Amino acid sequence: MSLLANYKAHSQERLNEGGLPALPLTAEQVAELVELLKANPVVEAEYALDLFKNKINPGVDDAAYVKAAFLNDIVQGNVSCSVISKTDAIEILGTMMGGYNVPPLVEALKIPEVAGAAAEQLKNTILVYNSFNDVKALMDAGNAKAKEVIESWANAEWFTNKPALEEEITLTVYKIPGETNTDDLSPATVAFTRADIPLHATAMLQSRMEKPLEMMASLKEKGHPLAYVGDVVGTGSSRKSGINSVQWHMGRDIPGVPNKRTGGVVIGSIIAPIFFNTAEDSGCLPIQANVDALETGDVITVKPYAGQILKGGSVVSEFTLAPNTLTDEMRAGGRIPLIIGKGLTAKAREALGLGASTAFIAAEQPANNGKGYTQAQKMVGKACGVEGVKPGMYVEPIATTVGSQDTTGPMTRDEIKELAALSFGADMVMQSFCHTAAYPKPADIKLRHTLPDFINSRGGVTLKPGDGVIHSWLNRLCLPDTVGTGGDSHTRFPIGISFPAGSGLIAFAGVTGMMPLTMPESVLVKFSGKMQPGITLRDLVNAIPYYAIKQGLLTVPKKNKKNIFAGTIVEIQGLPDLKVEQAFELSDASAERSAAACSVQLNKEPIIEYLSSNIALIEKMIEEGYEDAKTLQRRADKMKEWIKNPQLLEPDADAEYLATIEINLDEIKEPILACPNDPDDVATLSEILADESRPKNIDEVFVGSCMTNIGLFRALGEVLKGEGVAKAKLWVAPPTKMDEAQLTEEGYYAAFAAAGARIEIPGCSLCMGNQAQVSEGSTVFSTSTRNFDNRLGKNSKVYLGSAEVAAVAALLGRLPSVEEYMEIVSKKINESNKDGVYKYLNFHQVSSDYLTTLVSSR
Repeated sequence: MSLLANYKAHSQERLNEGGLPALPLTAEQVAELVELLKANPVVEAEYALDLFKNKINPGVDDAAYVKAAFLNDIVQGNVSCSVISKTDAIEILGTMMGGYNVPPLVEALKIPEVAGAAAEQLKNTILVYNSFNDVKALMDAGNAKAKEVIESWANAEWFTNKPALEEEITLTVYKIPGETNTDDLSPATVAFTRADIPLHATAMLQSRMEKPLEMMASLKEKGHPLAYVGDVVGTGSSRKSGINSVQWHMGRDIPGVPNKRTGGVVIGSIIAPIFFNTAEDSGCLPIQANVDALETGDVITVKPYAGQILKGGSVVSEFTLAPNTLTDEMRAGGRIPLIIGKGLTAKAREALGLGASTAFIAAEQPANNGKGYTQAQKMVGKACGVEGVKPGMYVEPIATTVGSQDTTGPMTRDEIKELAALSFGADMVMQSFCHTAAYPKPADIKLRHTLPDFINSRGGVTLKPGDGVIHSWLNRLCLPDTVGTGGDSHTRFPIGISFPAGSGLIAFAGVTGMMPLTMPESVLVKFSGKMQPGITLRDLVNAIPYYAIKQGLLTVPKKNKKNIFAGTIVEIQGLPDLKVEQAFELSDASAERSAAACSVQLNKEPIIEYLSSNIALIEKMIEEGYEDAKTLQRRADKMKEWIKNPQLLEPDADAEYLATIEINLDEIKEPILACPNDPDDVATLSEILADESRPKNIDEVFVGSCMTNIGLFRALGEVLKGEGVAKAKLWVAPPTKMDEAQLTEEGYYAAFAAAGARIEIPGCSLCMGNQAQVSEGSTVFSTSTRNFDNRLGKNSKVYLGSAEVAAVAALLGRLPSVEEYMEIVSKKINESNKDGVYKYLNFHQVSSDYLTTLVSSR
């Protein structure tokens, strides 16, 4: 069959799958299409031309390269096409966003016949990067059209040519009461489809309600776009795929960009900060407003500038559009294109000797109240080249460390292509394969073969399947007091600070080496007193929401929910001598608080120990062939420089916080757990046992996730030793292959096997919810990060807590009493062995040969 016949058949197959559009053409298919277009006459000319214009990904996609090369040949007169003139070719090049289309457009400025058309297309192209210098060189040499382009960029015509955000928007409400998390919008069980936006969008809300797609189709019959409305919207993971799904059903097509949409409106009484930022990055309008008066099927009028929502002509909710630049972001197509375009305008104005542009709304900046800075405010300030950054300030800090994992990696790759980037600007970009390590699907295997070269060729570092969890590795590459981000909500550095984000912003941070940030407020969590017997770091993790609830700063019900942590930075003090691995347990859990970020104030000594260990690990990775070697060595060298002169930022004595939560360790005398199925619903073990509504029997136990480290697996093993087969089904998944190798060397895998454990490959395992799952309806005790409905298994009820409680619960098949827990754990882990149990991996303290064994395992 010919290309056209094959593609028609494929299109019909996709249509039969639920009305899905055909996939974009591959580079090979575009090459075949080009040959068809060179023929005279062109077979099925209208259909072939439509494919060429609308079914090829833009940017620096391989298919775009073939498309741009053919169009350049037409413009240069090297080939002819009966259905594409030179001017047509220029116009088609102008729809390709940036990247491979830009050099042909710049060259066309030299050809009088098409120079005017080329100039018009370049005026509205902002992803030009170094080609700006080529256009300027032509201007300086007297090319009038090149000068027009520079002047147009300087006047921000790429922006002013676009329609402004409407004064009034008529919408039909699609309301999801209660909380919508990103698992509802983008289920982990179908994570492998995320890069195929239309296909992935068919799973939206399917686990939450009956026939959601049919409901949306019915509501659209009212003739208006839909607005996604909820009490609490977008909690959970930092998934661009969630926004992609919302936009696919409620947004509008992007000319020349197949199978992707922009626009849409999300209204929530609370919108999780990462979700909010991902929406504005994507051109989806996020509005935080009370939604009590809104119900599914209501036709409403949203007045963005007036800050009003009307129903039946009456105002039913009011809001303040924030940030104040949001209208500009929507006009530009999103926050990311606005930032890139403003940078281009500034560069053009500098080239013309002009002052700053007045075309854009200036970000509101808070007045300086003369008070000092918190630790986080100083970290962000350092990344911006200033002493500190106060809450409410819009800044663009250097993103020193950027992480990407495999279920968002395909989207990040596509976003990088759309950004037309062939190299990374961030100092360190790492890609993992941990979320699909254990049970890869065909799409995951394909990704393993293609994504590493894509990342490495741009100067990034790639891990291998089975190496382990992204966070356990990325933390080891962090530098103190620096800023970073990652495409996973648990990218929360134990040293420095991270602001996790969706895949679009991850691509932007990786490409440009900076990230946009409106500085959040900080909440101080201050520990005092002494850790009591039997109490673990995980109990302190759960103590944070426990004490916040007691202070009235956090509520469990979703309607009219209070959450002091939402969108703030959690700054932790009072535990300065924690090992860095322990500090991550605290920072990691800030994701479950819906916090924007977390910082932990540590002393120099544990950080020096950690960096010394990491230098040895990094240099061994280079020996073992990990790429990109230059990037890895650069990071190791920077760690060495810091150790030579270790300086840490500390908060000023008069720093101000939105709230302060004081936790006295002397008062915490029993384990604290998060109860099914809400990480905010925390209670002490005795409170849970006294509550008849709480399940007590435990069917399955999971010990794993980024919340664990090697000491917790030793603790598990010590409790299990000599006790026979556990009564609950036990899952064990170490976070890294080094942990796995060391635990095996020490004999703990024998203890796990004797207890009947199911041992998983290093990686995310049950925590992600996209691979194996617990039995339907089971009650689970887990050390993982979150316990939303259906996360670990359909209709499962999941407690979150320490590995030590997990071990006892596994043995007993139920939650232990406080007395049982204390007796069993104190007998197994005591003064005689606890130092060895909770010893961390210090790679600089082992022989080179043994470190090779650890790093080259698997």
